Amino acid sequence: MDFQTPEDTVPSAFVTDELSRQLIGKPKATGAWRDGDPLGDRQFAPLFDLELESGRELRSVRIAYESWGELNADRSNAVLVLHALTGDSHAVGPANKAHPTEGWWAGIIGPGLAIDTEKYFVVVPNMLGGCQGSTGPSSLDATGREYGSRFPFLTIRDQVHAQHHFAAGLGIDRWAAVVGGSMGGMQALEWAITYPNQVEKLAVIAAPAISSADQISLNSVQTEAIRIDPAWAGGDYYEAKPGFGPHRGLALARRMALLNYRSPYELNDRFERTWQSGVNPLGGGGRFAVESYLDFHGNKFTRRFDANSYLILVHAMNSHDVGRGRGSVAEALRSVKCKSLVVGIDSDRLFPLEDQALIAENIGGELVGGKLHVIDSQYGHDGFLIENEVVARLLALLFES
Repeated sequence: MDFQTPEDTVPSAFVTDELSRQLIGKPKATGAWRDGDPLGDRQFAPLFDLELESGRELRSVRIAYESWGELNADRSNAVLVLHALTGDSHAVGPANKAHPTEGWWAGIIGPGLAIDTEKYFVVVPNMLGGCQGSTGPSSLDATGREYGSRFPFLTIRDQVHAQHHFAAGLGIDRWAAVVGGSMGGMQALEWAITYPNQVEKLAVIAAPAISSADQISLNSVQTEAIRIDPAWAGGDYYEAKPGFGPHRGLALARRMALLNYRSPYELNDRFERTWQSGVNPLGGGGRFAVESYLDFHGNKFTRRFDANSYLILVHAMNSHDVGRGRGSVAEALRSVKCKSLVVGIDSDRLFPLEDQALIAENIGGELVGGKLHVIDSQYGHDGFLIENEVVARLLALLFES
């Protein structure tokens, strides 16, 4: 069912009456996974305490993860795959009651695929601050209350430090590869800089070395959409009844984000000026098809995500600057020791090619192919989730080198 398919992983399409009917019913106050919900394929690493860059401490941090393949005897075949802003640990597998969407990289991870689970032990954690099992704003604190408005500010480095603790809990001292796209690519790059001796190979896909003013400004509009929703209640809305959570603000933030994730070429080609129905949108009360597409996916998103997590994770993206406290971005990139694959998408308007060019021009160690690899795609930023054949071919260059 399309309702159970991540919209990031498929081309844009018209919203049918059948799809619209799938969203009948009021969404819960949060789409987060909660204690007591079905576990599905989630596993949980040992708990740990984490000191944040802000000086605050998170106690008893929990990281949810999923894994595929077997860890070998000397623990040298572990691969860390890091998800994007609204992804989670469910990179492979069907949608069900425990997992609201099917795996977001099913065409990349698996037996005989680019990240071969017959060779590698592949681990995908839900990032700190997320809402699908790892500690985040919807999690319960030591008093048994949701953190809500009291959840601390996180940085990309905080999330990577949490992943480092997570790896230690699994007994993994060195990753055969760390792979990430978008926000996951930010974390992957930070891994190679912060823990250079613990990353053998690196793949950074459609991600920058530093969040620009333009990107921060786009994020600020999304976060404000959530904050001005009266139902957000300052971040303490978890007691709200179904239908009374901050759904309008979160759906609006998602609609804004989708415009950054997809390219104008795709939206123009897919929808043109088509009407959603026979009702005229030019004063007749009807709607354009592209409007219905954005509304449907915005509303759908509220049923699988948490508004506070969205705020925390977007602010973490804004914090991203590998050069902070390290002299400069170029100096930080030159400290990378491992073999690296850097990939950009020619139609990406969220993290354009110049972002990846900066990484490729300055990164230390060996660069796969000696250059930035560019994916020619009409799908914009989401191309790294849709263009499986091209992404697989590029990852093969890294894993086979």
